[in-house]
Amino acid sequence: MSEHSSEVIWARNGQDFIDNRYSRKHLLRFDGGIEVAGSSSPHVVPIPMSDAAAIDPEEAFISSISSCHMLWFLSIAAKQKFCVDRYFDKAIGVMAKNLDGKVAMSVVTLKPEVVFSGETLPTQDQINNMHHQAHEACFIANSIKTEVRLEPIYPDA
Repeated sequence: MSEHSSEVIWARNGQDFIDNRYSRKHLLRFDGGIEVAGSSSPHVVPIPMSDAAAIDPEEAFISSISSCHMLWFLSIAAKQKFCVDRYFDKAIGVMAKNLDGKVAMSVVTLKPEVVFSGETLPTQDQINNMHHQAHEACFIANSIKTEVRLEPIYPDA
């Protein structure tokens, strides 16, 4: 169907590597040209070997699920002629041991809050249905074992 790529770039830059106290900071480069600072999570590797200001793999994983869901939701809302003014999601991921005893991202909870405008506003049932359709269509959610929960927030409810 399509192929996607990113580059991950790390260099030792003279650090003593063997003692395991090297910087985990690296560069993530995407095909559109944007570059983002990456690092291990300070929850996994302590500072100063990690950079709390950089995106870590766990955050990137959660963000990719949230972003994919949002993009599908917006597409579905537009096709149904509902005007979305704002979409906000504070997604949360939980790391825990899975059934095999390995640490994994066990649950990701999306908490999207969507603001609509226009003459026709969707009901909560219609919003829930659009979220369900978005979840079913999301490429990322379809690619992972992690449970993805949806807990929409209704600002006017």
